[in-house]
Amino acid sequence: MRLVTFQSESGAPTLGIIRSESILDVNKWLGDKANPPWTMLSLIAAMVGINNQQPAQGEASPFVYDVSRLMHDLRATNDAAFQTAGVLVPLDKAVLRAPIPNPPSNIICLGRNYPEHAVESALARGEQVQVDRPNYPNIFTKATSSINGPFSPIPYDSLISTQIDYEGELAVIIGKPGKNISLDQAMSHVFGYTILNDVTARDIQKRHGGQFFKGKSLDGACPMGPWIVTADEIPDPRILEIEVQVNGDVKQHDTVASMFFSVPEIIQEVSAGMTLHPGDIISTGTPSGVGFARNPQEFLRPGDIVQCTITAIGSIRNEVRAIADSSQ
Repeated sequence: MRLVTFQSESGAPTLGIIRSESILDVNKWLGDKANPPWTMLSLIAAMVGINNQQPAQGEASPFVYDVSRLMHDLRATNDAAFQTAGVLVPLDKAVLRAPIPNPPSNIICLGRNYPEHAVESALARGEQVQVDRPNYPNIFTKATSSINGPFSPIPYDSLISTQIDYEGELAVIIGKPGKNISLDQAMSHVFGYTILNDVTARDIQKRHGGQFFKGKSLDGACPMGPWIVTADEIPDPRILEIEVQVNGDVKQHDTVASMFFSVPEIIQEVSAGMTLHPGDIISTGTPSGVGFARNPQEFLRPGDIVQCTITAIGSIRNEVRAIADSSQ
């Protein structure tokens, strides 16, 4: 399945499921049975058997419509019936938001997880080049306030930063919660995948001692989407290809198989001593070709268009927009 969060007729974000070239408005379809309304987080939690709103023994469930019935009725209903009910929205008319606009934790990210990117980063910083796989991944986070839509503008404020960079990445969405997850069980904790652009203010990153959090966490610096593709549709993420274009020119291209640390290894390491929750987002690192490592360096400017594409998922496309013109 492809699951989206999109703008409803009332203006509030709502849950949708891609049906061909349309979006099924889940809450509109369910009507009074969507009580409380389904969100991406509640759907993920329900689909992996976790419901934070479970009633005490003897009480009625707060969900009038449970997820097993939802899935059954989805399979049993054809698009013509949905069309007649008026619950399909043409995909090209919908405003897509980040699939998970309010994750339970900061976005967990990996730095220098592609060998060629590790080399180019070291060279650009004048550091010793390390070509061997490190013993442990480089882990940092982005603030949840940085989350942005798949087609929304990337804010550009020259008073804050003039070295805005792109980093296309595969993001893993956690389903089943867990702590100290073993390597052989790691993939059972994956709910699905999406695309993430780890937009980075390099000048801020540098002046803060090279630490990543502040330079990665400006408002709007985490476009993601356009949807979550559930894990059953991507049984082996290693075959996926990532490509980033700026104004139509290819800047990054690689396969997920090139990563130092695979998806199972990342989950094993991140979960060591730390619980992962349904809806947590793990961004797995970016290939070589980023702007600050180029000679001469290439940073984004207002009017630039950044498109990140991953096979079997789709594309996100964001214009860099001066803050005075940004609809943030």
